[in-house]
Amino acid sequence: MTSQGMVGERIKAIRRQRGLSQAQLAHPELSDSYVSLIESGKRTPTPAVLELLAQKLDCSLTYLVNGVTAEQMEEIELGLRFAQLALENGDLTEARSRYAELLADKNLAGLASLRRDAQYGYALATEACGNFPEAITVLESLSGEEADGQSLERRVQVAIALCRCYRELGDLQAAVRVGESTLGLATSRPQWTDVTVELGSTLLFVYVERGDLLRARQFAAELLAAAELLGTPTSMVAACWNAALTAQASGNGDEAMSLVERALAVQSENGEPRNLARLRSQFAMLLLQVRPAEALMAKELSERALRELKESSAGKTAIARCELNIARAQMALGRPVEAVEHARQAQSLLADGSSLAVAADACLVLGQAYWMQRLDQEALAELQAAAERLRRLPVTRTIAERWQSVAEMQARLGEHEPSMSSYQQALACAGL
Repeated sequence: MTSQGMVGERIKAIRRQRGLSQAQLAHPELSDSYVSLIESGKRTPTPAVLELLAQKLDCSLTYLVNGVTAEQMEEIELGLRFAQLALENGDLTEARSRYAELLADKNLAGLASLRRDAQYGYALATEACGNFPEAITVLESLSGEEADGQSLERRVQVAIALCRCYRELGDLQAAVRVGESTLGLATSRPQWTDVTVELGSTLLFVYVERGDLLRARQFAAELLAAAELLGTPTSMVAACWNAALTAQASGNGDEAMSLVERALAVQSENGEPRNLARLRSQFAMLLLQVRPAEALMAKELSERALRELKESSAGKTAIARCELNIARAQMALGRPVEAVEHARQAQSLLADGSSLAVAADACLVLGQAYWMQRLDQEALAELQAAAERLRRLPVTRTIAERWQSVAEMQARLGEHEPSMSSYQQALACAGL
């Protein structure tokens, strides 16, 4: 039933409760036929007519329109604010629970806008908890709803989260489908706004992940040009952030550092805590890769980012990645024992299998740290665990790089047959 039909049903039900006929409710201001059309859902009453009917029926306008009392509406809105606050503060389990309670409230059924807000919040909390399949189910449901009830900004926000979740699951084809279809890349040039640049940047990272570096470089240039035209902090950070990852993947380390430094400077002035922490973590990772002599600075930046991530709405995967940044920096500083501690923290965060790619990274880092301590059997066990996870992931450029790392470590440990097998996996992932 449409929302207008539900309003008509409520008017009819209250009229009957009051013992009124349609003529009695209508006169003298309205005709009884007009009231009949409203009750059957065939005529949409104006706000003035709704207010008049609410007065005649001795009920609140809020109840007539939404099916809830003003007090119930206030309670629902307060519940949404508390759930959002829990999410922003990093209380992910509490946030998810609060959103779930709201969605179970039958009073929310007739409040389409608030129900969508609760569904979107629940999806974000579920994503942050690492349950990407369930988050995708909720987001796909939101994405499939009629466009009339949702703002363009919300539809794009849903697409961003959906694209991100598919990427984390390794379903890059689905991630590209969502991003490109929402932006309309197949038929026209996008109408660039802050939120569409953010979606474009999310899509850009998917191009990098699947190894489509030529397309990624072209699209990165388009996003940077759009951000320059918009001139807003949000668009500049989004475009520079993933353009930096594109540059790094293309072997342009200095360009990557310049772009991420620019993004970090803008985000530090204008951004919200979660993205600032994630960007700081990304900067530390690039710093270690491009300027390994600055490992100490990379470690300190990562430690700061880790504290900030834990106090924000960042999910387990982002925190695990940051733990691994610290572990790699510790190894670069010759501290493998400390590296093991952080890699194990990352493993424990991903014990539920929420992100196989990052879990494989954790095993790889542990294997390297054990090798540095001459703990060969422990190192081999972690490399085997990494290989098991990589076999369950789709073929992409980044998976090829992980297989190559496994192969190199196995060769160092004298495991030549497994090393050859891992090299073959890397070549297959690279399409060679």
